[in-house]
Amino acid sequence: MLTLNDKFKALEADNAPGQEVRQDAGNIDAIMKGETLEGGFVDFSHGDIDAFTPVPESETIWMQGFKKGGKQAYTEYRGDLDIRKGLAKRLGEFTGKPILPDTELILTPGTQGALFLALGATVSIGTKVAVVEPDYFANRKLVNFFNGELVPIPLHYLQDSNNNGPDIEALEKAFKNGVEVFVFSTPNNPTGLVYSKKAIHKIAALSNKYGVTLIVDQLYSRMLFEGETYTHTRACDNAPEHMITIMGPSKTESLSGFRLGVAFGTPVLIDRMERLQAIVSLRAAGYNQYVFNTWFNEPEGWMESRIKAHQKIRDGLLEIFRTAGFKVATPQAGSYLFPKLPALSVDLNTFVKLLRHQANVIVTPASEFAPQLNNSIRLNFSQDHDNAIAAAKRIVKMIEIYKK
Repeated sequence: MLTLNDKFKALEADNAPGQEVRQDAGNIDAIMKGETLEGGFVDFSHGDIDAFTPVPESETIWMQGFKKGGKQAYTEYRGDLDIRKGLAKRLGEFTGKPILPDTELILTPGTQGALFLALGATVSIGTKVAVVEPDYFANRKLVNFFNGELVPIPLHYLQDSNNNGPDIEALEKAFKNGVEVFVFSTPNNPTGLVYSKKAIHKIAALSNKYGVTLIVDQLYSRMLFEGETYTHTRACDNAPEHMITIMGPSKTESLSGFRLGVAFGTPVLIDRMERLQAIVSLRAAGYNQYVFNTWFNEPEGWMESRIKAHQKIRDGLLEIFRTAGFKVATPQAGSYLFPKLPALSVDLNTFVKLLRHQANVIVTPASEFAPQLNNSIRLNFSQDHDNAIAAAKRIVKMIEIYKK
């Protein structure tokens, strides 16, 4: 079990979006090769909401909550009931199974807040938790923070489409050996992989067979690219008895700044999450909750247009990296690209700093998503198209400079 100091040390956030510490170049000048590359600053660690603006009317809707005053400011801990009723209807239709707004749904301060509450509701000292590698960086950090025991599950994402996905054999072995909770994202962050229907149904069956609780992060499930399909775990005929699904109006809708998330699932787990939220943050920000009314209520064609624009950027970046000889999987959804880099003359963290210092580009190192990965970077390509393309070309040029 980690000491208190080790627990907080493990939560380091140097590479998190918005952290100025990642811009400290340290002794980079001593090893920098060549001149600084010309080009505007591009931060691939998060989406550019100036390039992709928030949902129309979000400010107006937020103001309605503000004008409602104290009644909206101090909602139930699990959120305003009328807002939950509307969300339960829309999310139930989207995921293919009804949701009870009074017992099966909670509003949270962002999907990060939902993840914290879900793991806090299911993990205690010694709880074995299966975590996919690579996957969202907070999964591993939170399991450690709650004194759970990590059980890594490999994710195959650079093979052909028929063999991509979590290693099911490793997952069943983990379940047999006492795993009680399995947390994963689909679409996967950082690779953009969407779990197949076969994989989802197998995971659901194994969950029921071994009594494992599932925490499914499907934040990017609305942004599916052309030809892709999505299987909602909760809608399977053999849906797990104990499961939490996490979603929210976030990067897909450029509403991350409102810090809104939703978790829905097994009532006893939702109740635990509410009790924990009551002593952590009380509730999702009351006025902000009103912005939920824009979610799944965007103007006709708005989401389709956004997906089309993101797919164009994705395809442009893929062409640049593949032409340069990089291995990179085609994201099926979301806005993340995870190229594998060739061998470099510097370590990955140093190269990330060099990109920032020499090329005006911020990326996230792969080690955030799997500790053993030291040869990949993650890019959020929700950016201005031309800026993203130019920045990708600078990354390739930097690779040429620092390649072994």
